[in-house]
Amino acid sequence: MTAVRQKPVPLDIRVIGTAEAYSNVAIRAQLTGELTSVNFEEGDDVRQGQVLFTLDKRPFEGVLRQAEANLQRDVAQAANASAQARRYDDLAQRGIATREQVDTARTNATAMEATVGADQAAVENARVQLQYATIPAPIAGRTGALMVHPGNLVRANDTTPLVVINQLTPIYVSFAVPEAQLPALKRYMVQGSVNVEAQPPNDSSTPATGRITFVDNAVDQTTGTIRVKSSFANADRRLWPGQFVNVVVTLTTDPKAIVVPTVAVQSGPQGTYVYVVKTDKTVELRSIEVLRANGNETVIKSGLSAGETVVTDGHLRLVPGARISVKTDATQVTQ
Repeated sequence: MTAVRQKPVPLDIRVIGTAEAYSNVAIRAQLTGELTSVNFEEGDDVRQGQVLFTLDKRPFEGVLRQAEANLQRDVAQAANASAQARRYDDLAQRGIATREQVDTARTNATAMEATVGADQAAVENARVQLQYATIPAPIAGRTGALMVHPGNLVRANDTTPLVVINQLTPIYVSFAVPEAQLPALKRYMVQGSVNVEAQPPNDSSTPATGRITFVDNAVDQTTGTIRVKSSFANADRRLWPGQFVNVVVTLTTDPKAIVVPTVAVQSGPQGTYVYVVKTDKTVELRSIEVLRANGNETVIKSGLSAGETVVTDGHLRLVPGARISVKTDATQVTQ
């Protein structure tokens, strides 16, 4: 036997989720060249902007110097062509030069200006290519397995990345919520009362607490669920990308819920019922309405009051009006 209790009971959703990196970047070279240095160890934490790889810069430095030399040459030629165009304009005004000569000089000056513009673009492109020879970390995070080593020839945009960086703090946990619970989830999210906890299996410490940051825009018709993501600070790095975790989404808490052990609740032709122990130690079959199950306890919507006593064992030997006694924690029936 046990007493019917009134206590705060959370309304929650319990599912299995998967931890996902907050951000994930696969590092690839944008140039083809020899790898000259790797400036970290695989598995290291790296900061944003930290130099990870360096390629042989000499070929790209040579291209830059050549582009700068071409620019200087063409700038000088453009200045000369512009001066010639001005001289022919002056000669034409004095009737010495023909109109054809003036047009030719102007065309040459315009062409040289265009050539200078192309040279400037070539210089900028060479500088960018030289910058690509140094590969920094685009995000802060933890590096994975290193796929190359100094001396290797790396190719631009190769299929296999040089290394993958996962951002672990913060971290996402992705899970699926049954579509039947979606209306309640949306309603309580608007109220701002939704709390999410995640805990790795076999971890007895306090669950990590996060918040919902994403609800998908469609229900998966194959599974009848909708994908939800929550964000966790993960300062202690208990959650790891790819790890399965137990997720509890607490929508709200009923402060005065009527609860009984689930083993006390029985089902029959007339519906759900419990055996209530009266003051004279006889039992009464009482029809009840169940609101929901919460672990080993069942929340009762109607049919019971706090303080009443219900039978939790020996139901097969009970009939309404039977007198009971308790021996060695088992319910016995006295006919």
